[in-house]
Amino acid sequence: MSAAEQIVPVATGRAPSLQTTGMTKIFGPLVALDDVSINVEAGSFHALLGENGAGKSTLVKCIMGFYNADRGSTLFDGHEVSVKSPRDARDLGIGMVYQHFTLVPCLTAAENLVISRADAPAVLDWKREKAQLTEFMDRMPFRVRLDAPVSTLSAGEKQKLEILKLLYLEQRFLILDEPTSVLTPGEADEVLGLLGEMARRGDVTVLMISHKFREVKAFCDSFTVLRRGRLTGSGDAQVATVEEMSRMMIGDTEIRERAERAKLNDNQPVLDLAGLCADDNEGRPLIDAVNLKVKAGEIVGIAGVSGNGQSALVEALAGQRPLKDGRIFISGKPFEPKRSDFDRFKVFGLPEEPLQNATVPRMSVAENMAFRSFDKPPVASFGWWMSPGPMRRKAEELIARYRVKTTSAESPIEALSGGNVQRAVLARELSGDVDVLIVANPCFGLDFASVAEIRSQIMEQRNRGAAVLLVSEDLDEILELSDRVAVMSGGSISSIAPIEETDRNTIGQHMAGH
Repeated sequence: MSAAEQIVPVATGRAPSLQTTGMTKIFGPLVALDDVSINVEAGSFHALLGENGAGKSTLVKCIMGFYNADRGSTLFDGHEVSVKSPRDARDLGIGMVYQHFTLVPCLTAAENLVISRADAPAVLDWKREKAQLTEFMDRMPFRVRLDAPVSTLSAGEKQKLEILKLLYLEQRFLILDEPTSVLTPGEADEVLGLLGEMARRGDVTVLMISHKFREVKAFCDSFTVLRRGRLTGSGDAQVATVEEMSRMMIGDTEIRERAERAKLNDNQPVLDLAGLCADDNEGRPLIDAVNLKVKAGEIVGIAGVSGNGQSALVEALAGQRPLKDGRIFISGKPFEPKRSDFDRFKVFGLPEEPLQNATVPRMSVAENMAFRSFDKPPVASFGWWMSPGPMRRKAEELIARYRVKTTSAESPIEALSGGNVQRAVLARELSGDVDVLIVANPCFGLDFASVAEIRSQIMEQRNRGAAVLLVSEDLDEILELSDRVAVMSGGSISSIAPIEETDRNTIGQHMAGH
């Protein structure tokens, strides 16, 4: 019997409740969920918290029917249900907004809504459909342009359309997976605020996966925390402190305190980007006349919504994307992004997703740590003969100093966790004198301890006099570390200001192109 046959789907305007009891999911030797019971009350805005690998995604996939739990039960609106597939979840009124858009770019917003219906006819009466869509939109808390192709919508409009699609399908239990990762701060506050109002009216119930405590405190009324597949706490989001929720997430893990921001003299520019331009593979501009200077002992953070040229800029600086125009200067001298100049000018970096972009996954930790020094003494003799002993000893020293968790220096680097891959690459990049440091989304997807460690290392390099360019889609990270903040929009730097002369709202407006 399907879930739809067990219980009548939730009626429009009625927010449902959901409970799981003893939910357990096992993949071979891995217990991904271990006896997890949560309670999401009707009409609540509930946060599901936990680090990567804590079991959050596994839990919601069990609720949605992508996975079938090995043990445990689900109660929906007080009735026990068996959700065997996403279709069962949809029939109940459970819908999910994923981290990545599920819209068809070449179709209009109206067409995306209509084709999402299971009962959409083969031949559509568009006059009738548009009249019904207009009536539906008049009842909604936010709107999108129905006749606009999805490809022309902003990220914020696309996210709104994803939520509207669930409401159009009469899904009243909404699961949001990191819903603000592609939004500006203003768009994020607008979307979450409007959903919060709907929940308070009893129109919907919201379960939001998030790692942003500011949003949890601002919009959620309750929370549940998972750690290593087990429930570690729950409570009132307005009463519990950030420190209490953090402790539930990380347990007794020691968190390194961030290095203090040292006061440095008014230093001269070290990194100078002069009119940089670069195109994509089809010849369309990705970065357009980027001008930026970074001083010694300064962190300049580049904020922006994903897809506005930040990744292309980092690729150009790393030599992974050719420049169409413009020059790069280090301390007034021309710099070419090639190994000899990286060495000569002491330019180091941590690119986004370092396992793919800064390592050879199947090579050992020691070999990956030697990429900067394999052709220099004591590892190399005569410029070509490599000695494994000095390479291994150097790696073991860096592993200990940077607290890289690995079974040995000879283990393949792909066997390390994401945080330890980051630490291993940082150990390689920061083991010598650094004049310029370029880092991109350095803490994406990492646990609290790794985030604290890596941000502390970045600040220490700044305090030692390095010019640091920090590209990050995490605005909290930008605000925490930067001395100046630049915003990229449409491939160009749209604003730049000292950290003490700007704020979250101002940065958000520039990110939105205002």
